[in-house]
Amino acid sequence: MNFQKINCFFNTVKYLKPIQIRSRLYYAMRGKWQKMSGFAYPSSLPSHSAVLELAPSIPSPVSYRDGTFTFLNLSHTFENRIDWNHAGYGKLWTYNLTYFDFLQQEGISTDAGLALIRDFIDQSKSVKDGLEPFPISLRGINWIKFLTRHDIKEQAIDDSLYAQYCRLMDNLEYHLLGNHLLENGFSLLFGAYYFQDEKFYAKAKDILESELEEQVLSDGAHFELSPMYHQIMLYRVLDCLNLVQNNPWMAVASQQSIADSRWLMEFLEKKAVKMLGWLNAITYENGDIPLLNDSANGIAPTTAQLNDYAARLQLNHISHPEPDSGSMEANRFRIKSGMTILKESGYRKYQNGSYECVIDIGPIGPDYIPGHAHADTFNFELSLNTQHSKLKTSSVPFIVDTGLSTYETGKRRDIERSTSAHNTVEVEGKNSSEVWGGFRVAERAKIVELKEEGNVVTATHDGYKKFGILHTRIWRFDKDKIIIEDVLSKECSAVARLHFHPDVTEEMIKKHITINHRLSTIDSYDYASEFNKTQKALVMEIPFTKELKVEIIL
Repeated sequence: MNFQKINCFFNTVKYLKPIQIRSRLYYAMRGKWQKMSGFAYPSSLPSHSAVLELAPSIPSPVSYRDGTFTFLNLSHTFENRIDWNHAGYGKLWTYNLTYFDFLQQEGISTDAGLALIRDFIDQSKSVKDGLEPFPISLRGINWIKFLTRHDIKEQAIDDSLYAQYCRLMDNLEYHLLGNHLLENGFSLLFGAYYFQDEKFYAKAKDILESELEEQVLSDGAHFELSPMYHQIMLYRVLDCLNLVQNNPWMAVASQQSIADSRWLMEFLEKKAVKMLGWLNAITYENGDIPLLNDSANGIAPTTAQLNDYAARLQLNHISHPEPDSGSMEANRFRIKSGMTILKESGYRKYQNGSYECVIDIGPIGPDYIPGHAHADTFNFELSLNTQHSKLKTSSVPFIVDTGLSTYETGKRRDIERSTSAHNTVEVEGKNSSEVWGGFRVAERAKIVELKEEGNVVTATHDGYKKFGILHTRIWRFDKDKIIIEDVLSKECSAVARLHFHPDVTEEMIKKHITINHRLSTIDSYDYASEFNKTQKALVMEIPFTKELKVEIIL
């Protein structure tokens, strides 16, 4: 390992929490002992399950039909028996296969769902990736929702599921934290209610209380700063609220169990309201989310679906919290309903009758878990509002994030996380944050100055301090144009880029974009709005040395 790799590794590890390091070492040592001793988790344990009630949730996209599974836009048909370890499309596809989200798709029959569950149980001793804690967590919720919806009680299924939950309890993802540990907690809550298990409940309550307090920021954003993961985490919160609203914690109620259930329900309601407010604030008028950081379409429930689900759970009767006292400038970024102000997440949204613009002036994510972060400081997206009639407009993507097509470590993943793949400035051909290894970040850009006055936002980051350079970007939002100025603290080789939606033509770019010199070029790039799906689109590259001014005429 050369010095550069050692330095990169050190600058990644130094941000980890002690519990992550301790857990990694513990699991590594225990794994070696288990292998040497021949230890194996039981695939079945005696259990007793309770009868639950659940309100209708959100249906999953169709991913299973007539023996063919489709995940991440990749399909595979198993001719004979399902191979639950199928690795032909990478680990994320294998994970999706074992999540069992297809049990929630509309139209799947009881017999088909049961056959798939039984087949997995029959082969469970040979399953590998699917018995890791993350897929166990998602699968547990999906099995319980399916069994409850169809009023199924089958001892072999319950005994297998109980054994999986005991395995999960022994392998909670404290080495990763973030959304992984939160998914463990969500699922343990379902397991606790389904099996009336006090150990599951105590651990679930502990995880949810501590992690939701930390992971839901003051403005309601999930702290990994991916709109897609925010939708997923909100979906889980709503599912848990559904569970707690419709079921007593213990089959035999006591004052303590009633108090616990009431506290948990109120806690989940508060978090759901805040998260829903942030999501509505960041979502475009056409219902799309910005594809910031690791975000892709077709993975999470849509904002509209989440709003509908929240209404079914009667969250609409809970008043949104009043905004923090702040400047009038901050209030420009509140949404129409809910008074949510985008603040701690570092995202801002400016909109009027002509456009909607989301900008990133915050951290890349939590220091100790930036795996879904990109080197995209000062990135932005812009949608134009098109008038269809006197009363109706629609939001049309114009400048976009380049998106996400893969989690597989390699060149494509590196490109999609790079500064050059975003609508910001690359200096000396380097990334503003040192993304590497698929899900790691070493040194990362930090905002060192931020000023918001009226329709002007000015921010400075230190991502290029290794070159002795600070990058300042100034946005001015006017009614019929947006002016963006980039200022570097000293002369150097820099390139600003604007990535356009595939529907945007070169003629449209020339009509809307004006720059203060003529060195720009228009090239093509691969736009990825979904996993494993790319389209050719245009990118404007603007080289400069110290200062640049771009006007977007609307």
